[in-house]
Amino acid sequence: YCVEFRTESLSQHCALERRPYARWMQYLREGHTVCVACQPPAMNADTQRCSGDGHDAHGDKVLHWEAIGNSQCQGTWKKIRQREHCSCPLVHSFIFT
Repeated sequence: YCVEFRTESLSQHCALERRPYARWMQYLREGHTVCVACQPPAMNADTQRCSGDGHDAHGDKVLHWEAIGNSQCQGTWKKIRQREHCSCPLVHSFIFT
């Protein structure tokens, strides 16, 4: 499944990322909607959910995130909705780990 979040804040370290495999961090912006997919490696076999997916969060609850590969690239977001399939542009699509 896919969860849509609205990015509320992010650290300046995301925009400073220059390593080839981590350039996607430069595209993160406050106020943008991002899609995060929950796939089997990160999915709990019993609950069929990904940790941090905001399952109990709705509307105004602020959730924290951190980018893999650069722990200084972090921020907050709010859950918009859960979908079966992601509908965000590829540059705004991520995977729970």
